[in-house]
Amino acid sequence: MVELALAAVSDRLNGVTVETRVPYPRSGRIKCDVRLSGDTDWAIEVKLLRRLGDNGKPNDNILMHILSPYKQDRSAVTDCVKLAQSGFAAREAVMIIGFEYPEWPLEPAVKAFERIASDLVSLRPCAPARFRGLVHPVQREGAVFAWEITGAKSAFL
Repeated sequence: MVELALAAVSDRLNGVTVETRVPYPRSGRIKCDVRLSGDTDWAIEVKLLRRLGDNGKPNDNILMHILSPYKQDRSAVTDCVKLAQSGFAAREAVMIIGFEYPEWPLEPAVKAFERIASDLVSLRPCAPARFRGLVHPVQREGAVFAWEITGAKSAFL
């Protein structure tokens, strides 16, 4: 999914080098989803928020992948902590690509993420980019959310 999204915006990335699955400086076996190098360098972790799978059946565990505070779950929240401790010589961000459905709006999950993550790291405000009209039978509309991580906050890190 990340590669597809990057391919869709590749014409707007003039002068920017895009790498995926880049090793973290302090741990070569852990990989960062996206590294952008250009006028400004970015290390970005990406998560999908899809309450329904491609087959239209509910994905009951999806909020764990966004909100869990436990490192073993590799959630968007723990990605924030991982980036804050990463050692990258770059700006750092976490991105959530969310798909919306009438019975499952994105806003409650995104607000919950912001509340939990902001207890652990400093986040810059997010301005979502909405999309709609996709041809997929289930994943038709949603939004991309991204927050810059400006540092660690919690003593629990």
